[in-house]
Amino acid sequence: MEPQVGSILEGKVTSIMKFGAFVALEGGGSGLVHISEIANTFVEDVHDHLQTGQAVKVLVLSAENGRVNLSIKKALPQQERRSPRPPRTGAGPQSGPRPATPARSAQPQIQGRGKPAPLPPSGDQDFEDKLKRFLSSSEGKMADLNRGMDGKRGRRRR
Repeated sequence: MEPQVGSILEGKVTSIMKFGAFVALEGGGSGLVHISEIANTFVEDVHDHLQTGQAVKVLVLSAENGRVNLSIKKALPQQERRSPRPPRTGAGPQSGPRPATPARSAQPQIQGRGKPAPLPPSGDQDFEDKLKRFLSSSEGKMADLNRGMDGKRGRRRR
């Protein structure tokens, strides 16, 4: 008999694979807990979260053709299901300061014609300096692109 979809059952982990874990359910039968349904955080290795023989509570997601799909993270109480993020404040998604993003590489960016970009001064650059650098870099790149496209557009010399 297949378990009811939406019911929470007890089970024991019988085997662990790269893609998830198989759980033997109470009352017979077994099902798969996919790696994406194990925890609220990213699961790189199932062994970090589960062990063979461990008792777990699972929610039945689907049961058809003898295959039972289970979820451990959805069987958790509502409070534990939520990710530990601080509450947001403000009116919209753009409110509040953005976290600093790391630089892509330690190498200076290459401007048109293979010239390295000048390194910024040790302090913060003001907005206008950044805008001027961007504009000159952008104009150089556009000129290079247009020069390469002239022959492909069918323009002929007269």
